[in-house]
Amino acid sequence: MKRRAFLGLLSATTASVVAPAASANATSNILRTIGADFLPATAPLSDDALRCIVFGDSGKGDTAQHELARMMVAHHWNQFYDTALMLGDNIYPDGNPEDIPAKFERPYAELLKRGVSFHAVLGNHDIKKGREAQINYRNFNMGGRAYYSFAKGDGLVEFFALDSNRFDFQQRRWLEEALQASQAKWKIAFFHHPLYSSADRHGSDFDLRSELEPLLVRNGVDAAFSGHDHIYERTKPQQGVQYFTCGAGSKTRRGDLKRNTPFFASGADEVSSFMSLEITPERFGFKTIDMTGRVIDSGEFAPRAAATQSA
Repeated sequence: MKRRAFLGLLSATTASVVAPAASANATSNILRTIGADFLPATAPLSDDALRCIVFGDSGKGDTAQHELARMMVAHHWNQFYDTALMLGDNIYPDGNPEDIPAKFERPYAELLKRGVSFHAVLGNHDIKKGREAQINYRNFNMGGRAYYSFAKGDGLVEFFALDSNRFDFQQRRWLEEALQASQAKWKIAFFHHPLYSSADRHGSDFDLRSELEPLLVRNGVDAAFSGHDHIYERTKPQQGVQYFTCGAGSKTRRGDLKRNTPFFASGADEVSSFMSLEITPERFGFKTIDMTGRVIDSGEFAPRAAATQSA
């Protein structure tokens, strides 16, 4: 929905955006955010841009998850998006499919009603009881597979969803072939375990990095998103790939983020958050928005091919 249409409907829709239990401060924050904080700092919204949100480690059914989901709805009014990437640990504590209504369908009911398409990968908690249930659950759009790809924006972006719990030879071969065959302007990978993380609880998965990173670098992947650590982090680009950890979809681990690693660029561990992406042929814009509506990180970069030519 365009911004002027949203402003005309604001008074009639505020009650549906903010749940009755929300505090006056939460309401004020949402309205303040819609009015100012979500407006791009450098350029107006592009009508031909592909927009989506990204978050992980969300499925607790707790207050933090519900409050962040309300902010996702508020953001949807101002900057329409139709896609959401889920980075695993979708259903705590063990992926039990009986918990899906309480820990996915209810928190994101309004976004589902608005037609937002969720695309999930599996986390280490999901596979304890929920591997088959989740890959076949229609609202996770996994198509019965733990790894898959899908394209958006008439070939502008291709997303590669990976199973980092079981990155075996078969998956490696599939990924290499899929990346080589892709004609998309932007190639984006998402999976649960981070290759680079400055968090103390889990940190970087070095075994996965040794297996996966060469494929991403060699085949022109522009960005990779992971969860697992309950923080937000943006790294310095590593061999041309921009890495993000977005595991703050519910309660965070305050004090877990170490800011002195060689690859740390920006991050937060104090409050839950999600990422908002706006992608055009020329630029990849991102904003990280916390549960109060505050933009805690933002930036943009060019496709790797363009950056290489420029250099």
